[in-house]
Amino acid sequence: MKSTRTLFAGLAALALTAFAGTATMAQDALKIGSYPANPPWEFKNEAGDFEGFEVDIVNEIASRLGTTTEIEGYDFRALFVASASRRVDAVISSLTITDERLESQSFTQPYFSGALGVGVKDGAGIASLEDLEGKRVGSIATSFPENWLKEREAELGYASYSSYDTTANMLTDLRSGRIDAAVNDIVGLRYAFTQPNMEGLAVTVEIPTGDKFAIMMPKDSENLEAFNDAISEMKTDGTMAALYEKWFGVAAAADSLTLTPLPIPTSAD
Repeated sequence: MKSTRTLFAGLAALALTAFAGTATMAQDALKIGSYPANPPWEFKNEAGDFEGFEVDIVNEIASRLGTTTEIEGYDFRALFVASASRRVDAVISSLTITDERLESQSFTQPYFSGALGVGVKDGAGIASLEDLEGKRVGSIATSFPENWLKEREAELGYASYSSYDTTANMLTDLRSGRIDAAVNDIVGLRYAFTQPNMEGLAVTVEIPTGDKFAIMMPKDSENLEAFNDAISEMKTDGTMAALYEKWFGVAAAADSLTLTPLPIPTSAD
């Protein structure tokens, strides 16, 4: 009888230990790196909390994986170091999938097809890419827009290029006239220009690029497949469509990347 009670006690202890271990794992928050001044993708509100389209996406992924997120702000260039060094589990910052980035990082499937915009002051006389000839332009350091501009320097003929660590500094220089045009993600620019103290700024040129935004993760992350599966579920169950409409004010097209489940990308194509 005593041995039976001992057996049951041992089994109960093992069960409790296993349960406690599972609960502890479920409580381990995912560490997310983010550029904190990139609305409507991600930004800090007045309370200092992160909000935005991609913030909602990564929080929903964490919920489906039985955990939460701890989001920390980084300078844009530092995001790549944080991911490569595995200091974070994932990075959100309207990041474009490129073949060069895929050499050292992994990406989930994309959920947005981007376009660049040219932001200018009223009366700048810039209504087309041809009008950038002889002008001073700027963008964010190491970003897709910066690479796009540098690859087309001879073609566009702009007079000078300025590289910025933050969108705020870039738009400050645009407002003050230190640059004539800011080239960046068109959604972010349009959102920024609706904010207070941004009167007199507008997007006058849209540049379709077909670049694809996704969550960046350490190379071959153990969480990559789970993240990708969660995104596919969100695309098929209506969650991604609801988040898109919440942040962009319009419905996502039925055949868009936003609503089409896709595999983990192995190239930028």
